[in-house]
Amino acid sequence: MSSYSLKSVIKNQALLEDVGSFINGKWIKETTAGTFKVNDPSDSADSSLIDIPNLAASQVDYAIDIGHKEFYNYKATTNTYRSSQLMKLYSKIMENKEDLAKLIVLENGKSMADASGEIAYGASYFKYYAEYMMTQGATDIMIQPTNPNNRIFTKKAPVGLVGIITPWNFPFAMITRKLSVALAVGCTAIIKPDAQTPLSAIALTKLIEQCGYAPGVVNLLVASNDYTPEFGLKLCESPKIKKLTFTGSTRVGKILMQQSSNTLKKLSFELGGNAPFIVCENVKNMEYVVDHAIASKFRGLGQTCVCANIFYIHEKVLPEFIKVLKPKIEAFKIGHGLDENITHGSLINQNAVKKVKEHVEDAVSKGAEVVIPGGSLPALGQNFYAPTVLSNVSLDSKVCNEETFGPLMAIVSYNDVNSVIDKVNTNSVGLASYVFNDDINELFHISERLETGMVSCNTGLFSDVNLPFGGVKESGFGREGSVFGLDDFTVIKSMILGLQPIKN
Repeated sequence: MSSYSLKSVIKNQALLEDVGSFINGKWIKETTAGTFKVNDPSDSADSSLIDIPNLAASQVDYAIDIGHKEFYNYKATTNTYRSSQLMKLYSKIMENKEDLAKLIVLENGKSMADASGEIAYGASYFKYYAEYMMTQGATDIMIQPTNPNNRIFTKKAPVGLVGIITPWNFPFAMITRKLSVALAVGCTAIIKPDAQTPLSAIALTKLIEQCGYAPGVVNLLVASNDYTPEFGLKLCESPKIKKLTFTGSTRVGKILMQQSSNTLKKLSFELGGNAPFIVCENVKNMEYVVDHAIASKFRGLGQTCVCANIFYIHEKVLPEFIKVLKPKIEAFKIGHGLDENITHGSLINQNAVKKVKEHVEDAVSKGAEVVIPGGSLPALGQNFYAPTVLSNVSLDSKVCNEETFGPLMAIVSYNDVNSVIDKVNTNSVGLASYVFNDDINELFHISERLETGMVSCNTGLFSDVNLPFGGVKESGFGREGSVFGLDDFTVIKSMILGLQPIKN
């Protein structure tokens, strides 16, 4: 059983004071709707870290009203003001980065190294958009129409109140990637974090409060998963919410899209994936390839939307790939993320463990060869699972057709890259893919043919604030990050000016 507690680990206890929902600049701690527990998934007994009050469903309507009303004040603020506020928030995050990372470890189960990386990555969005609004925030453009006496002026205007629904796997960064650009362009926001990992969202909101944002600019709705469908429906159906941004499963994304149809609000969804990792026969530096394969597959123990799911390794280099891979994975140190020298933590819950087991058993039953058995680690806790590596995996296995979202590396041997591309492109999803090829010409041709929103060429880690992040097909639509991320939180307003002729 874990000996860690919030009081013993977190230095800045102000991040955990009066935990609850945050609406109109006030923390709501009423327990009329009951409470729910936040558990440490790395604890052998799944023990509770803290009890948090459920927000009453009726308060969601209040939050929407407040956020909508405050939008008209906040959108009138200057680029300079919004930029300075974002930089202030970035500084506060960096001042509390260790505590924030530890909160992620305790509520999510990932290692401290992964959690620290998430904080740095998440904070970078506030800094990026703060700098962007100061240097390139002016978006007015003049266009000369066919009528010589007219002028057209276009302006990117904030879309309005934004609903933000985020998952548990990146409980901090999935909020900041959306909230940063919303605040930058002048939108107000309502955040609904996953009930398994609300502590990151609460701590971030504490820091937002300290920055002096006006009440109603940022609102936080916290409740157990029992309330999630009702809260989500309210956010979708309200005409006062002008945009909804969601990261999560394709199944839930389709539900939210249907529920939002009556209001025709703007949507951006980052949904499920099934990322291929293609290693071509001409690669020479296998150490490099394997290191990036491990980074892609086992960051967060495979619980990332862009982690490689199927490894297509050319038959000529497969033996060397496995030879280099095996000792590296066997050197992993698995345990509680706050323990010293731990490289990998636990999975989020028992459902995650069950799915990995199911995919492993299915692949083995269809002829897959076990390279590294992995499996459950009951001595550490019920949610711990050591990485499993399988080769000779059949393409009709579940792992090849569903996203595992866990520490299973499924290797498929191939001899014709065209057949791999065709197989990848038959998937209904298309978020990310990885290609390793020493021939730049071939690399480009393969990358351009793959039907995914992002193609990572000769690198296993590509997430960056400058990258337009998003997928195609049933992996969603819209982009987050970079200058392109602004488009999903703004609308183009055109103003036409007619000039009267000057009489000579």
